[in-house]
Amino acid sequence: MTAQIIDGKEVSKVARVKIKKDVDLLKEKNINVGLAVILVGDNPASHVYVRNKIKACEEVGIISTEKRLSDTTDFEEIKKTIQDLNEDKNIHGILLQLPLPQHLKDVQEDLVQMIAPQKDVDGLTVINAGKLFLGMSDGHVPCTPQGSLHLIKEIKQDLNGLNAVVIGRSNLFGKPMAQLLLNENCTVTIAHSRTKNLDKVCAQADILIAAVGREKMVKADWVKKGAIVIDVGINRMDNGKLCGDVDFDDVKEISSAITPVPGGVGPMTITYLLSNTVSAAQ
Repeated sequence: MTAQIIDGKEVSKVARVKIKKDVDLLKEKNINVGLAVILVGDNPASHVYVRNKIKACEEVGIISTEKRLSDTTDFEEIKKTIQDLNEDKNIHGILLQLPLPQHLKDVQEDLVQMIAPQKDVDGLTVINAGKLFLGMSDGHVPCTPQGSLHLIKEIKQDLNGLNAVVIGRSNLFGKPMAQLLLNENCTVTIAHSRTKNLDKVCAQADILIAAVGREKMVKADWVKKGAIVIDVGINRMDNGKLCGDVDFDDVKEISSAITPVPGGVGPMTITYLLSNTVSAAQ
């Protein structure tokens, strides 16, 4: 068996056609969809991510506003920037690019929670997290979990009763991913660094999702034959190339479907950022 490769780029293209139509419909009602991105400091990876997000906005007709703040920016200045954007009627979505510089680590969560929940297109405020937990449909859900679920459903629509294992328990991905799978009636296990016999836990999964940030950690003997494997990790190897948390060449010989890195989950994360921003405007 050689796995079907789940092409996130191609799936994204299809999804963005609909998003552009929704943006155009709002323009006919004199609503110009606006997304503001707050970028603090000079983290090279963050600059790349923001550049890609702004380019994607342009492609679908969303007006993007970039608020660049220096490495030495303090808490109060970022707070004021968020408050101004909360009150700006031309801005429908606000994204605070993470991680923040080291001197702001202790207040990062406080700043995220200052974003108005209706403009929190990353889905990280307590209100949006609570709505996801309660199964309410009117909140914003984090983009990467939504994109990952979309890719899973490209392979299998009905997930009722399937065993799903999520490796990683972060607020940004692991916990919301588990909740989305629960909402699809999966039986869900959240595994993490303290999980005993992690390889055996993973080997029970019909759907295996890796989000730990460890290069090629998941090997073929961790994977149930025929499983759907979603690789959320992105790591730079010594040779400069990117790879995921899953040993792709090894695992593709036993799984039924697998996402590549790059070109799998990444494009879908940006697609759902656009989708959440349009939903906020609607």
